[in-house]
Amino acid sequence: MPEAPLRIAVAQLPFPVGALRENTRRILEAVRAARDEHGADLVLFPELAVTGYPPDDLLLRGDFLAAAEAAVAEIAAACTGITAVVGAPLRRDGGVRNAAVVLAEGREAAVAYKRRLPSYSVFDDNRHFTPGEAPCVVPVAGRQVGVLVCEDLWAPAPAADAAAAGAELLVSLNASPFHDGKQAEREAAAAQRAAETGRAVCYANLVGGHDEVVYDGASFAVDGRGRVGARAPLLADGLYPLTVAADGAVDGPQAPRLAGPEAVYPAIVRSTADYVRGNGFERVVLGLSGGIDSALTATLAADALGPEQVLAVMMPSRYTAERSLADARAVAEGLGVDYRVVPIDELFSGYEQALAPAFGDRPPDAAEENIQARIRGNLLMALSNKLGRLLLAPGNKSELAVGYATLYGDMCGGFAPLKDVYKTEVYRLVDYRNGLGAAVPQPVVEREPTAELRPGQRDQDSLPPYPVLDAVLRRYMEDEAAPGELDVPGAGAEQVRQVVRMLYVSEYKRRQAAPGVKVTRRAFGRDRRYPITSGWRQQPEALAAGPSRGEN
Repeated sequence: MPEAPLRIAVAQLPFPVGALRENTRRILEAVRAARDEHGADLVLFPELAVTGYPPDDLLLRGDFLAAAEAAVAEIAAACTGITAVVGAPLRRDGGVRNAAVVLAEGREAAVAYKRRLPSYSVFDDNRHFTPGEAPCVVPVAGRQVGVLVCEDLWAPAPAADAAAAGAELLVSLNASPFHDGKQAEREAAAAQRAAETGRAVCYANLVGGHDEVVYDGASFAVDGRGRVGARAPLLADGLYPLTVAADGAVDGPQAPRLAGPEAVYPAIVRSTADYVRGNGFERVVLGLSGGIDSALTATLAADALGPEQVLAVMMPSRYTAERSLADARAVAEGLGVDYRVVPIDELFSGYEQALAPAFGDRPPDAAEENIQARIRGNLLMALSNKLGRLLLAPGNKSELAVGYATLYGDMCGGFAPLKDVYKTEVYRLVDYRNGLGAAVPQPVVEREPTAELRPGQRDQDSLPPYPVLDAVLRRYMEDEAAPGELDVPGAGAEQVRQVVRMLYVSEYKRRQAAPGVKVTRRAFGRDRRYPITSGWRQQPEALAAGPSRGEN
């Protein structure tokens, strides 16, 4: 009689950092549903599901670790008639371990310790954990299952060691953050391990936003030849059943693999919703200028929270065109968000009068431009405080990279949805969203970018054209190319040096920017850690004439 397939349920669920009681409840509910509703032999949870990932320096607290261990004991008691593999931090064998705990028949049956501890990108496991050394293989419903934790799947040795120890299939618990194209990278890594070992691989991933990352789920399984046989949806919470046959064949959900705007847009929406609500807010406020960045930010907010939770504020000055007023109103009315107009020209005049004795006969420059931005930031922060709304900053990655933003002005905010979105990608996201239903009016899309802080101002007066700027930034920041290696069509050597210089001298601004979700391979923040004060910016290759718009 053929051996029955192993029935696995993947708990692709959100597990917020530090929410141990909520996470424990969610795990217990999933264990019961996997056993009673799906008839699963095995239920898999993400990496550090008990505590959320990454808990960072909460792991230095003894009371936090004790609470996590108590939660594991509570979950173990409920694991009867099913085996569960649950991620949790454990104090074991002289260190704190990033563990995958195997629970069966009301007790801890085995434990796998994460062996490869990353300290790059958003990860800092080496700071908190002691690595494991040995493979973990456990019997489940007559099959030998090798247990891996996240990074262990990305190198040959852990999978090979588990196979050598008798594993007939491999399971991997993960908290793998999203960036565009990450689904394909994960599946390729799993396929490589399957090809090397001849074992099927089941990959369980976390879902939901946490600070500057969003976990996209997209859990999957590959057969013994590395072919994807099951894939859970991107960014969707759920308990997804699949089977692995004795010959390694996999059967389960068949969600598509997504990339580009159709992956990035929902990732930003999910991150925005989870960040706002996770920090105790329900409603948001933002400035709506009539430009494409604020229009997209308003659209993302309305999609994430509902239009009734969004307040958009237009703050015209003497330089604001009638077109901007009309476009901002059209965006707000089209989305159905609350819309207010708060003029700033009288306030701006007051600043000019107050500062006139100190400014003397110096001609207007970035100082006056930044005053306008800071008036707007101050008004938005006042509305945030008074109305209990989180302020969203609309700035994009291109502007933040080169400092084309004003501290305590347009950079004000508790969250920046577009922080890791290049300007050229803003247009792609708008095109994608408009394809789902009209959101950003075409006049906004077609308008030449302008900050409207002086007569006739255009972004291109201070910056290279955005396609050129973004191409230089991608090559320099994400590929780590040297300025002399930046062969970008349309970018001369002087433009390249200008962009590199602006990138370095703007580091202090970025340190004071609102957090925003990572959607590219190399995001500002934990992903890219450069010094503020550095002589490297003075190297000849990094010098160029012309600073960004204002030094602050």
